[in-house]
Amino acid sequence: MTSEAAPTTSEPPATGLAPDDHRHAAPLSQCVRAAVEAYLTNMAGHEIEDLYDLVMQEVERPLFELVLHHTQGNLSQAARLLGLTRNTLRKRLKAHGIDR
Repeated sequence: MTSEAAPTTSEPPATGLAPDDHRHAAPLSQCVRAAVEAYLTNMAGHEIEDLYDLVMQEVERPLFELVLHHTQGNLSQAARLLGLTRNTLRKRLKAHGIDR
């Protein structure tokens, strides 16, 4: 019996999805759709302005908080995961009042 070590790679674990396969995004988009639809229904009869900015703020803050938690506060890793530059991430965190 030989004991050969399994080859190691720096690739992420297999998920069954190709990196450019966005089928996994469908549940997220459905959640956003349902939330915006509920908001619009609840606001019927009231004037709504800056809906885009409102949605971005509501989505961005928890996204940043979760990614920072996932990367244990490492801004470089968080920025890479988000597809942002570190400087852009820092600016967005400051805008949301998030301290890492």
